[in-house]
Amino acid sequence: MRSFPFGTAALRIFALALLSLTWLALSQAAETSAKTGLPTAKPEKVGFSPERLQRINETVQRHIAAKRISGAVALVARKGRVVYFEATGLMDIKSKKPMRKDALFVLASMTKPVTGVAVMMLMEEGKIHLTDPVSTFIPEFKGMKVAVQREGGSQVLLVPADREITVRDLLTHTSGLGSGGIGMRQGPEIPWPNAPEETLARHVPRWSAVPLDFQPGTHWSYSPHAGIDVLARVVEVASGQPFDAFLRQRIFEPLVMKDTIFILPDDRRDRLASIYEVSDKGLAKANYAVIPFAKTYFSGAIGLVSTAEDYFRFAQMLLNGGQLDGKRLLSSRAVELYSSNHVGEMFWDQLGRPKGMGFGISVEVVQDAVRAGTFRSNGSFGWGGSYGTHFCVDPKEQLVAVLMIQTSTSVIGMIERDFDTAVMQAIIE
Repeated sequence: MRSFPFGTAALRIFALALLSLTWLALSQAAETSAKTGLPTAKPEKVGFSPERLQRINETVQRHIAAKRISGAVALVARKGRVVYFEATGLMDIKSKKPMRKDALFVLASMTKPVTGVAVMMLMEEGKIHLTDPVSTFIPEFKGMKVAVQREGGSQVLLVPADREITVRDLLTHTSGLGSGGIGMRQGPEIPWPNAPEETLARHVPRWSAVPLDFQPGTHWSYSPHAGIDVLARVVEVASGQPFDAFLRQRIFEPLVMKDTIFILPDDRRDRLASIYEVSDKGLAKANYAVIPFAKTYFSGAIGLVSTAEDYFRFAQMLLNGGQLDGKRLLSSRAVELYSSNHVGEMFWDQLGRPKGMGFGISVEVVQDAVRAGTFRSNGSFGWGGSYGTHFCVDPKEQLVAVLMIQTSTSVIGMIERDFDTAVMQAIIE
């Protein structure tokens, strides 16, 4: 029989000490998890340089000093572990209220990727197909007209669409619906959906009276409001649920996105970051706090309010191939389709995007990082909102990055680029 080099009593003391150390380590880990609510890791454990990661803070501080933003919340995770989660600057300049990690931000167009996921979920159930004409769900969209400017003159003709607009057209901004071109100037003016008791069911069919800006599928032109709100109504028809209920039950609750909402309750208003506009005199507070919709109108294009932590959970689900914490929303194949380029070379030079960028299901996609001049990897995808909210999913680097700011559109492209660079340059292995 093999003997131990020390006695039984000493062995018992050693085992108890080891058990105590193990319990202490586990309890400390649990305490950290309880404090942040997120899985965390030291940066060097997942291939980040701690020193280089601080350049994110330096970037944010530089833009605060330049009076482009009042403050920001930034979150970065790799391999499912959060390595950077900081609130910097002020939520409100006049009251000098410090930015907080759980601050609420108007997502604006960063609502669109959520709607894209809702459509993909119903595709997997066979209730929606990319090639479905929109009129399958909303009959008023059958027989759309296209506005065409006669060559050499100012006359605009209305001609029949070569084909019906499809779900894919709306998801990829290639429908020509409500994209700010000549079609919108030929049709009736669609009222903003803020009248009492306005709904998607009442409002969306009105857009069928507006001619398309071009033949479906022939161009990429951003539809900031109409196109994706039509899809929100498609989700309602296909699922048999109100849009807000579908998102809450099928996406927000499974992902524990507890602060992602359409209508901001009074008891959370103190967490809403103020929106600012850049002016010659610095930052001027906008005269609105949220986008003004009727309380019964749930915009799939620009309607949501959320936090950095919540949106990280949504983005991490996509990085994980459609699941998070054992809750699966999509198959990995669906996420691959969602994040693939659907528009060829049509996206570049749109919204200031360079060559090398493509567009998928409600998200932009890096096709060629060298041509695009970005530090992001080929295949990375994400989107942003008109007040500066921004997220990126990078499957190659197993990375998620979220930036939340609230400022006007004139500077957000620069800030997003600097943030992406600061995140990616911190990776050392």
